[in-house]
Amino acid sequence: MLASLLLEPGRLELRDVEIPKAGPGEVVVRVRTALTCGTDLKAFRRGHPKMTIPGPFGHEFSGDVHEVGEGVTKFQPGDQIMTAPSAPCGDCIYCRKAQENLCAKVMDTMVWGAFAEYVCMPSHIVANNMFKKPEHLSYEEAAMLEPLSCVVYGMDQVEVKPDDTVLIIGAGAIGLLHVMVARALGAERVIVAGRRESRLKLAWALGADEVIDVEEQNTFDRVKELTNDLGADIVIECTGQLAVWEETPDLARPGGSVILFGGLPSGTKATFDTSRLHYDQITLKGVFHYTRSAVKKAYQLLTDKKITVSGLISGTYSLNDLRHVFEDLLHQGKGIKFAVVPGKSEPSSAEAG
Repeated sequence: MLASLLLEPGRLELRDVEIPKAGPGEVVVRVRTALTCGTDLKAFRRGHPKMTIPGPFGHEFSGDVHEVGEGVTKFQPGDQIMTAPSAPCGDCIYCRKAQENLCAKVMDTMVWGAFAEYVCMPSHIVANNMFKKPEHLSYEEAAMLEPLSCVVYGMDQVEVKPDDTVLIIGAGAIGLLHVMVARALGAERVIVAGRRESRLKLAWALGADEVIDVEEQNTFDRVKELTNDLGADIVIECTGQLAVWEETPDLARPGGSVILFGGLPSGTKATFDTSRLHYDQITLKGVFHYTRSAVKKAYQLLTDKKITVSGLISGTYSLNDLRHVFEDLLHQGKGIKFAVVPGKSEPSSAEAG
């Protein structure tokens, strides 16, 4: 089979490798669609502490069951599936304390290698976070299960009330998924602050009530104007930029909550106004990864068509085009997400700008 390997930051290579075999409890999946994401782009640019380099690349995907291992009864060859690429061990101290997202083994056993024709799923993922894909859901939509699970888990950390104003900072794929989930949870008002006219227009289309172009408007002043000088009930940081992290408490109302979703490099230090945190009782919450419960909720949102994620796909390319996607399109900030389909290549509207 063909598989794209990340040999070192900035260097991808398509190789002919053996198709994996399914061991006990495992499932080999023929990849129909794999998606690009921010984690992939970071790994391509500078490596990733949890990814073996050189090694397989990509982790958001859907496909068809190619082979099942001994003991697998939930799936059979030919089944269309959607899956998260990780699952908790169920035995470590974090799993026992109902903090599955912090499982001591979850990242070490995460599946990489979706930018390939086939990928083998370990038994604990097959048992916990793999599902049959309904016919009415496209492979591209089904491949959104993993990032949507992360977003759902983050939103689970706050209680969205019907009269809440939710401010989402960042209009990339994760920020736009937050728009849809906030709407699905019944938030009265959703505001998006971000860059690039095309992304802000998409935020409108996906359900934002207001958008703030941070290059043209002062985010703090505009948020105050839109919230009668209070601030937002919930602020969700989706940029992974230090300066934005440090600004988020000022955008929340007294008693409000801030979700710090976008990750920063290890060792980064942030400074916050202690009087705001203390006297205005601002809650800062870091979130990471997802739980089995969040994956199931994300699955239902997709399969019940409570949200429609197809608008986040900016173009479709083949494995042969993967280097172009990362070196040119994503590096230049073109598009939101790209679908990588083995054997298929189509021009992308994002290519023109």
